[in-house]
Amino acid sequence: MPTVILMDVSLSMTRPVSLDGIEEFQRKNLAVHGLNMLFEHMASNYRLEFTALMAFSSLWELLVPFTRDYNALQEALSNLEDYDKTCLELALQGVSSVVQQEWGSACPCQVVLVTDGSLGIGKGSLRQSLQSLKHRGDDKKFPLPFPFPTKLFIMCVANAEELQMTDAMENLEELLRLSGGDGQIFTVDGLLCMKSVQAMFGMLIDRAYSPFHAVLHCGNLSSDVQVFPRPEPVVVDEEVEPIPRTVSTEVDEVGAGATDELEEEPSASQMAGKSPNFCVLLHGSLKVEGMVALVQLGPEWFGMLYSQADSKKKSNLMMSLFEPGPDPLPWLGKISHLGPVSEAAENPYGEDDSKSPFPVQPQVKRSYAQNVTVWIKASGLQTDVQKILRNARKLPDKTQTFYKELNRLRKAALAFGFWELLKGVAELLERECTMLPDSAHPDAAFQLSHAAHQLKLASSGDSQYAAFEHNIAPMHTDFSS
Repeated sequence: MPTVILMDVSLSMTRPVSLDGIEEFQRKNLAVHGLNMLFEHMASNYRLEFTALMAFSSLWELLVPFTRDYNALQEALSNLEDYDKTCLELALQGVSSVVQQEWGSACPCQVVLVTDGSLGIGKGSLRQSLQSLKHRGDDKKFPLPFPFPTKLFIMCVANAEELQMTDAMENLEELLRLSGGDGQIFTVDGLLCMKSVQAMFGMLIDRAYSPFHAVLHCGNLSSDVQVFPRPEPVVVDEEVEPIPRTVSTEVDEVGAGATDELEEEPSASQMAGKSPNFCVLLHGSLKVEGMVALVQLGPEWFGMLYSQADSKKKSNLMMSLFEPGPDPLPWLGKISHLGPVSEAAENPYGEDDSKSPFPVQPQVKRSYAQNVTVWIKASGLQTDVQKILRNARKLPDKTQTFYKELNRLRKAALAFGFWELLKGVAELLERECTMLPDSAHPDAAFQLSHAAHQLKLASSGDSQYAAFEHNIAPMHTDFSS
């Protein structure tokens, strides 16, 4: 999970901190000290994760794009310059832009905001931004919540008492709520000093960057592994009394399969072994053979291991987590039913691998297998309306096709409650009727008027003509083609 460090470099961060009556440090120096501690920890435990460093005051700047080079991050910290007032809204817009440009909107990201809790003054201050939330147009929306999954951690180089003397804490809590609430505000406990800031960043490390140690088992083989980012607890909504499920520290490999039969799940973690043992052997085997290994993470919870190339020379052993349950991949069936081919009564792949038992066919026919009308884009709806109009201009030769397409659109509009569509098509048919040439068959005018009238009745929603099962039938006339 990538991390963005958002460092406040406004003038308020240059305020001196008195230690034993001697002015030795600025708040910025304490913040840099804490961030260096975080970077050293990540270099040792999260060295495969990407981190970016941004600085902000009234404007924002990307100092170090996403990298694994923690020396470059620390060097940039040592060269920070001081700027003007705080404008957090613009900085958050910058975070959104930087993350989406690099990772898109589907990748989860952690944002660490390092500040002294000063909200800024006047236009652009956090106080003014939050007060104007309800009076904004769609073109000036507040950047939170971010369009990507995120955890926001706010590191205040100030103690709680100092923040509560003003409305700073209240505004920061509102900022956290707008981000989705999945994060935390950290403050210094006691006096401002190196040790208290270290303790604050230590709490952040315990909360968001502590390594997850587990043991990977496969028969008589086992290996100590470290998984990062740390797997998050999962709450299954379907359960009567939802209980968060956590990944067991004892992970069992239950089988292997070809990569063309399994798709990568979005929840992925990287695994790093401490010594060249079974974990290294497994990684190399999966990479060479192009296969994945199924693993059991807990009771009725499974995932898969696979090798993913990071560059031409480097690859990582990745773990993707499936949804908890006995059959997370419906086409695969229950994972507990999988077993060696040698134990089957007959080879499910055939003697010459000419067939496959997958996908497992459902016993009940799915409702989405039926032919239904779906308008995902406006162009699809426009195509259906144009088809009706083309057949309307060829009446009476296309009478059956005209009513077939008309009834198909009518049923879809009724199913969606799209009454305005029925009225709109009725008006189009009436217009077509008035534009018929003198050479047109007399039956065409009758059929168009009849169809338009039926659609108007259906659009009322409260007549027998609005019933979903009802079909508009051609009008019987004395004319013949």
